[in-house]
Order: sequence, then structure tokens, then C-alpha cells
Amino acid sequence: MLVLVAAGYLIYHSFRNVTAPPPAPGCQAGTGVQAIDLDPEQAEVAATIAGVAARHRLPRQAVTIALAAALQESKLHNLDYGDRDSVGIFQQRPSEGWGSATQLQDPVYATTKFYTALAKVHGYTAMPVYQAAQEVQHSADGSAYQQWTDIARQLTGYFTGKSPHNVSCWYTPAGKANLAGVERQIGETFGPGGRKAVVVRITTDRSGQKKSSTTAVLHVRPAAGWTVAGWLVAHAQAYHLSQVRYAGFSWKAASGSMGWQRVSNPTSPSGKTGIVAG
Repeated sequence: MLVLVAAGYLIYHSFRNVTAPPPAPGCQAGTGVQAIDLDPEQAEVAATIAGVAARHRLPRQAVTIALAAALQESKLHNLDYGDRDSVGIFQQRPSEGWGSATQLQDPVYATTKFYTALAKVHGYTAMPVYQAAQEVQHSADGSAYQQWTDIARQLTGYFTGKSPHNVSCWYTPAGKANLAGVERQIGETFGPGGRKAVVVRITTDRSGQKKSSTTAVLHVRPAAGWTVAGWLVAHAQAYHLSQVRYAGFSWKAASGSMGWQRVSNPTSPSGKTGIVAG
């Protein structure tokens, strides 16, 4: 009996000390009943679509149209296959003059081409979303875009900052943040820095004896601040970012499933227009 009790005690405590495995990486746009679950690639693509629009100062309706098209064509995945020679997030065809297959698998390039074509559609902001998308895509069934209108509008609000601090992802951070990679891709998506740019400039905070960069401070145009912050969170796993802070809120990769948290005593070297990432 004593042996059995002792064995049971040891088994009980061994199970108590087992650490639960971390949740699989994932993302979410919105909260509560309005939340939309996304995988990391889908979040990256949605953030890129919003980011390229911010670069060219396009209206939110343009983002909604692009998201509806991408949801129908690829479910927001960057596909290397498709019908005939179609590839990428919009399933654009090299044979139709959109660009090479390699170019079209770059979401920034593909989105830029989509918006360039959309801008040529007269009155697209007043059209039904599906109709404007069809004017660009020339799909066999243009009405298919209609089913994505509502979710595309929701995602637009989250990724453009109309509904701020509502893009969150989670993963287990490992390794040093690739801040150089972030800076390069920010430039590709949002354009080069400058006084009138989306991201005016990027500075780095350094610490430690080796003076290695530990955080980046992105000085942004306020109107696009949450678009940039959402982009950083959506790309956090790709660039090993563990935290992002902006406008009195903080996001952390390890607890990203809880969303953004209000900072009780926000202190930042970046001022009101800066996003701290690292």
C-alpha cells in the first residue's frame, strides 16, 4: 500500500510539472465575435495589401477591393501555381502581361500591379466591390468576389487602422530580431523614407558592450501608424520580432493570443509618431 501511494504521488507530481507545449503560430484580426482567424502567411499578405495602399495614399475602398480579389483567388496565400500560368496572391498571368512569374510571386509587386490597374477603372470607389474587382481581374466568374465583400471590409478596418490595435499574431520567439531585414522590407512595401513618406525614418536603439541593435524606432505618418504597426506584427515571425509598441499599446509575440495590451506608464524615445519594434 505504501509503495502504491508513493508511486501515485510521484506520478501525480510528474504530471503537474509537465509544461504545456506553446500554441502553434497563428494570427487574428479583430476581437470577440468579430475576430477573423488567419494563418501567418495570410496576415502577411493582408498587411502588405494595406501597406502598399498606404504608400500610394489610396482610399480604404481600394484595400477592400484588393482583399476581396485576393481572398477569392488565393485565400490570401502566395501560390506558385494556378489555372494555366496564374500565380501569386491575385492569380495574375504572365501571359496576360502582368509580369514574370517570379515578379508576380512578390506580394508587393503583385499588389502594386493590381492597384495600378484599379486606378484606371473610372469611379471604382462608388462601384460594388465585386464589380470593381472584376474590372481588374477579368475573371471567368466575376460575381464570385461578392461573397468576400463583408470579410474584406472587416480586414480593411483592422489592417488600415480604422479599428486600431486589432491585428495580433503569436509564436515562440527565438533568435535575435532581424532589424536590417525589417528596414529593407518596410522600404519595399511603404516606400523610401522622407518627410512626406509613410515611414519618415528608422532609427535603432543600441545596448550592450557590442553595441548591437536591439530595437528599431519607426517614425511614421500618424494617419498610417496602425497600418505600419499591423504590418510589423503580421511579419513578426519572419523577422524574429518579439514586441511592438505604439500609441500607448504593446504587443508581445509570446502572449500575442491575448492581443494588444494598454501600457500603464508608456515611455518611448519615439514620441507620438514612433513605433518601437524589437
